[in-house]
Amino acid sequence: MTNSWHLYLMAVLYVLAGIMHFIRPKMYLRIMPRYLPNHKSLVILSGLSEIILGIGLCFEVSKTFAIYGIIAMLIVFLLVHFYMLSSKKAGAGIPKWILILRIPLQFVLMYWAYIYL
Repeated sequence: MTNSWHLYLMAVLYVLAGIMHFIRPKMYLRIMPRYLPNHKSLVILSGLSEIILGIGLCFEVSKTFAIYGIIAMLIVFLLVHFYMLSSKKAGAGIPKWILILRIPLQFVLMYWAYIYL
């Protein structure tokens, strides 16, 4: 498949999502599962990962690596989504129906990345 506007849309979305980790870190710190260590470092690392992988989508030499990285990252992020369903506090005040909807959305995002392989 040739690079199309929606590949670049995906790239922009991941870069913007990654930037948000630095603009609003408290939002991401609130949803980190308690069993994970170094929450601040993980928020920074996940933000950097999203930015780097988003940029990587834009270049043919790194596109395949970025796609696999995005899929792996989304699989890891499922841990956070399931954790957020574990209690009201973990849900950070987000309505439960939105938290439930985010789980299949992760698989849609994985498929969106996969179609560019």
